Amino acid sequence: MERRKLGNGGLEVSALGLGCMGLTFGYGPATGEKEAIELIRNAYELGITFFDTAEAYSQGGNELLLGKAVQPFRDKVVIATKFGFTEGDSSKGQDSRPERIRQVAENSLRFLNTDYIDLFYQHRVDLNVPIEDVAGTIQDLIKEGKIRHWGLSEAGVETIRKAHAVEPVAALQSEYSLFFREVEKEILPTLEELGIGLVPFSPLGKGFLTGAINEETKFDPTDFRNIVPRFTEENRKANQVLVELLKAIAKEKEATPAQLALAWLLAQKPFIAPIPGTTKLHRLRENIGGATISLSPSELAEIEKSLLQIEIVGARYPEHLMNRVGK
Repeated sequence: MERRKLGNGGLEVSALGLGCMGLTFGYGPATGEKEAIELIRNAYELGITFFDTAEAYSQGGNELLLGKAVQPFRDKVVIATKFGFTEGDSSKGQDSRPERIRQVAENSLRFLNTDYIDLFYQHRVDLNVPIEDVAGTIQDLIKEGKIRHWGLSEAGVETIRKAHAVEPVAALQSEYSLFFREVEKEILPTLEELGIGLVPFSPLGKGFLTGAINEETKFDPTDFRNIVPRFTEENRKANQVLVELLKAIAKEKEATPAQLALAWLLAQKPFIAPIPGTTKLHRLRENIGGATISLSPSELAEIEKSLLQIEIVGARYPEHLMNRVGK
């Protein structure tokens, strides 16, 4: 698989990574450990060298799983994990105090069974802790060899600039897909200017762009899409027009809608490395196929022209979670 560079500090990753959250958290019941480990190892064998987890995904449970899975080839892969929530629980608000960052780093090293973290993100900006203090703590952890690179998640332009001025930021992780393009306005130009990579999460619109979801789909009671406005039955029906467009273009390319959605993202900038998540091996293989599809400038222009005719309906987060992004 093609390799891409995130930031100017030498961090190189596979063009597509694997988001591991859904294996234990957020999308219904956890995948069995044996099955999850097999999926991660298959991803590596198929060319993926970039794996994303976080303390907040099952309070270390996701990290433990990933650590076990990559142990045989730890030095061949890039592990990204995250700090920043009170007690590692995303429902309890942010906590990026320096002592907490250090505690999470030590916990993550233990859970992942590793001597270093390749990429350590602040999961959400903590307005009670100056970002300069966060960056300074990270700088110390880098000097100590505990982490190699750092990043931010869902941060705004001002925070990105302030953080980068203290300790160069390798990557920003934010939602970006054909289903949500807000980062194109201010974030993407800022990242390009500063030499920071972009790691889009939910590059398949939380599954919507695969074409496997419609207004009749029923989610597991523990699936967080149940509280996402964009995923109400009414909005899923209204937004189906985007999936139909994807299906039509994908058919011409002899691809699936998911593959086309990933190919489109990869074509936007050379410093973009999406991290689609899945619990199914056939979906993993399908996603990886997206990295082999090339879209010409004229095809991209045609897609853009079609997208301008479509208005996506519904917010991407419920109101109480919107105050955590773009700060």
